[in-house]
Amino acid sequence: MLPIFRSVPSVRTQTADWRAAGLRIALVPTMGALHDGHLSLVRMARTKADRVLTSIFVNPTQFGPTEDFAAYPRQEEADCAKLATAGADGLYAPTVAEIYPSGFATTVTVAGLSEGLCGDFRPGHFAGVATVVAKLLLQTAPDIALFGEKDFQQLQVIRRMAHDLDIPVAVEGVVTVREADGLAMSSRNAYLSPAERDIAPVLFRVLCDCSARLQQGKPAAEVLESGIAAILAAGFSSVDYLELRAADDLRPLDRLTRPARLLVAARLGKARLIDNIAA
Repeated sequence: MLPIFRSVPSVRTQTADWRAAGLRIALVPTMGALHDGHLSLVRMARTKADRVLTSIFVNPTQFGPTEDFAAYPRQEEADCAKLATAGADGLYAPTVAEIYPSGFATTVTVAGLSEGLCGDFRPGHFAGVATVVAKLLLQTAPDIALFGEKDFQQLQVIRRMAHDLDIPVAVEGVVTVREADGLAMSSRNAYLSPAERDIAPVLFRVLCDCSARLQQGKPAAEVLESGIAAILAAGFSSVDYLELRAADDLRPLDRLTRPARLLVAARLGKARLIDNIAA
């Protein structure tokens, strides 16, 4: 049975025991509702560390007032079974009161990288992410922490936060896991109706098409405008953004002149879907 730790002292005791034994520790932070994308992080962590700790915490501070915090799927028993099969050695599943006790008054913000893209459409989201991940890293003190590249802006925010705060952890991104038709795996895919699920892979196809055109030397404005039109024509209700950004600092690019990412966020039914690829 997978050991579950509910408090900071209990998880620190376990990780301290592992470190005392000379074992390398990996952390895979999640919000639960685990799918194969999450489990790929656990399996990757298994190759990079002696012990793999996964956390499940649905973090209220990264949800906006109109977002789906209350409805976000919570299924700890099923998640534990998946984690045990994937090779996790323990689950850290704290309560909201454990992470944000009475009187909690500190927020971690990352300037620059948190701005634009999802930062413009989800005010306060990345401050919530940076704060909770900083706490998880300090509470568990892993050698390495793994995050999916699907949330690429989040990954870069976390990398900068850990670097700037001198948290001694290697933050590693893991390639996005996709369904057979290209749709990036996400807990929010469960919100899609069957008809919407058939439409959703258009995001990945548009990204691939835009990348091919950019590599031919086409200007970004032209390519992105036609990409947005294609997404809307497929049945998405709106496109929050489709942008070409530098891979390291997420600065906007007008042509493919350096390592870059194409990033998209669009709304389909009740779901807000995000995706990105290397351009």
